[in-house]
Amino acid sequence: MDTNLFNRGLSYDDVLLVPQYSEIESRSEIELSVDMGKTLQLKLPIFSSPMDTISEIPMALAMDSAGASAIIHRYNTIEEQANMVCRAVTDLKDNVGVAVGITGDFLERATAAFNAGATFICVDVAHGHHIVMKRALCRLRRLLGDDYHIMAGNVATLEGINDLSDWGADSVRCNIGGGSICSTRIQTGHGVPGLQTIIECAQTDRDVKIVADGGIRNSGDIVKAIAAGADAVMCGSLFAGTEETPGEVIRDSAGHQWKTYRGMASKEAQVEWRGKYSSFEGISTRVPYRGPMKDILDNLERGLRSGCSYSGAKDIRMLQAKAKMIIQTAAGQSESITHINNRSW
Repeated sequence: MDTNLFNRGLSYDDVLLVPQYSEIESRSEIELSVDMGKTLQLKLPIFSSPMDTISEIPMALAMDSAGASAIIHRYNTIEEQANMVCRAVTDLKDNVGVAVGITGDFLERATAAFNAGATFICVDVAHGHHIVMKRALCRLRRLLGDDYHIMAGNVATLEGINDLSDWGADSVRCNIGGGSICSTRIQTGHGVPGLQTIIECAQTDRDVKIVADGGIRNSGDIVKAIAAGADAVMCGSLFAGTEETPGEVIRDSAGHQWKTYRGMASKEAQVEWRGKYSSFEGISTRVPYRGPMKDILDNLERGLRSGCSYSGAKDIRMLQAKAKMIIQTAAGQSESITHINNRSW
């Protein structure tokens, strides 16, 4: 067994970016757009996760209005998913993606989404560095052609991103087990901390884009992920509970409002969509109702612009080139968050 006992695994809280000399006089000068390759360009490098409590038509429209992109989930019929795409693209300015699996109806689902106008396909499985993923990507590439963007994942290693690229992926979702409602690391003992995954995957020599997926809790984490080498990030919990997420608003006896948020490997999700469950690697919960997405996306964009400014970077690529990262102690982590309410006066 290769123990790798002395390999360091860094999470987003373990590091800070060092402020640098800047000649940026206004955050509006900063260019946040990213060319993800082929049919996919983003003005704001953020995707919403393909979960059944996150991404349907309202989320696609909200993300698109900010220059970001949603990925419509695959926990529906082929016809339902294609109809969502058709209805969404009528009002879209830019992008909408569609999730497919790697077995069963994935080719038919991809064909229907492509014909409905989806900008890209996301091959969506928990452990993407797998022989079945290899077969699926090869078949999807033959089906969709060389000029269509295919995203795939998830992986957690340099070998993983290199292999998925070689098999036909244009972008790869990187991170396993780091999501707020994911229990993969607890259930299986496997995973690599989110920031460490990005640092390692960014060493690739392939022409492939990196999507940091999981563990992103705020705009600071987005800045750190991109500085470490990610081209974009994917978020679920950051958008959970918003007006645009699927599901009804639940009001409890105290008058508080909630919405359901669940992992797609949770017992509840598996039973609803498959009629049974095997092992489960996620949970289902309720989160406070948070109103419309616009304020959240505006805040994330402002934070990303400020982060670039602190490194003196006029765009995403310059941030990646200039960023200086340091490891902080536990005391440094405590100091980094607002802490006046924890003070003993």
